[in-house]
Amino acid sequence: MAQFDFNGKKVYYEIHGDKGEPLVVLNGIMMSTNSWKPFVKDFSRNNILILVDFLDQGQSERMKESYTHEIQVELVDALVDHLPFDKVSIMGISYGGEIAVQYAVNHPDKVRRLVLANTAGRTSDWLRKIGDGWNEVAKKKDGYAYYLTTIPVIYSTEFFERESAWMESREETLKNYFSNEAVLEALIRLTDSSRDYNYMDRLQEITCPTMIISASEDVLVPPTEQILLHNHIKNSTYVTINGSGHASMYENPSAFGALVLGFVNLSDEGIKI
Repeated sequence: MAQFDFNGKKVYYEIHGDKGEPLVVLNGIMMSTNSWKPFVKDFSRNNILILVDFLDQGQSERMKESYTHEIQVELVDALVDHLPFDKVSIMGISYGGEIAVQYAVNHPDKVRRLVLANTAGRTSDWLRKIGDGWNEVAKKKDGYAYYLTTIPVIYSTEFFERESAWMESREETLKNYFSNEAVLEALIRLTDSSRDYNYMDRLQEITCPTMIISASEDVLVPPTEQILLHNHIKNSTYVTINGSGHASMYENPSAFGALVLGFVNLSDEGIKI
């Protein structure tokens, strides 16, 4: 529960735990540090867990002008330099995974292990059109319409129907959150920052041990995108959480947590057979 200054903006972050390998978690586009509350206890039991809000997210300051991913990559670098560690492991999901890819390419000496969940090495034409649709709805300043456009699709049909009570609770919370005009303006900027993202020709520069997590029912960033990551990142490990959609950490938190923590806490030498 702290802040640091980055380019004149206050960035909010949290540190949980006091032992083990440091693990920095990077949020999806509509997430914040608060999104990880259910995971804090387990993720900080044997690790030092670092959560952070990107600019235009959560409790970090808002931007006024448009920007690219580069500013968020620089923010992560400022955070890592602010922390008392030579290297950190990074887990990024969706938007956070895109930032993690770029950080691992540009700062290989600072990343011990990398986990990329439900993410991609580029913004495909498909995903760009989806983002354009989100922004057109956001411009109408209708929080409920924005919820309906963005949230149901990130879950698998089976989970959405099975966890109907939880989904109804999320709907009430998020439609109120999205009704804040400043939040919608921030989400437009965040979405636009991904428009021209394409690191496919630099993925081979990632040298740290990398795990790529897919979800079989992810229609937003489908497994084909994670397979591309796997094919381009040398010696990467590829796994699929079957039956989950884009929000795999919520749909199957046990599998998600086991994969992330198990991989991060392997020795640098790994398991030799």
